[in-house]
Amino acid sequence: MASGNAVVVFSASGCCMCHVVKRLLLGLGVGPTVYELDQMGGAGREIQAALAQLLPPGPGAGHHQQPPVPVVFVGGRLLGGVEKVMACHINGTLVPLLKDAGALWL
Repeated sequence: MASGNAVVVFSASGCCMCHVVKRLLLGLGVGPTVYELDQMGGAGREIQAALAQLLPPGPGAGHHQQPPVPVVFVGGRLLGGVEKVMACHINGTLVPLLKDAGALWL
């Protein structure tokens, strides 16, 4: 699923951080493929569990950990969650990554 498109966002429909990441990408001119895991039933839960294995646990990780979304893949490779996307945007590395993946033409 992650390698089929230049930019893929695994999201949850009610997640504010997911919304922030999607708006940032759209604002940069990227149309990401978005999978809303909470609307995918059992498959969404399986994908969420697999994503949790890919990402390091966040602060306060434990029994009541928030779902590991958003998770962003660029060019079929894991970029990371909202912190990583924002850090790349701030330090200027996000746009070159998006260009290399063919997600941006300018």
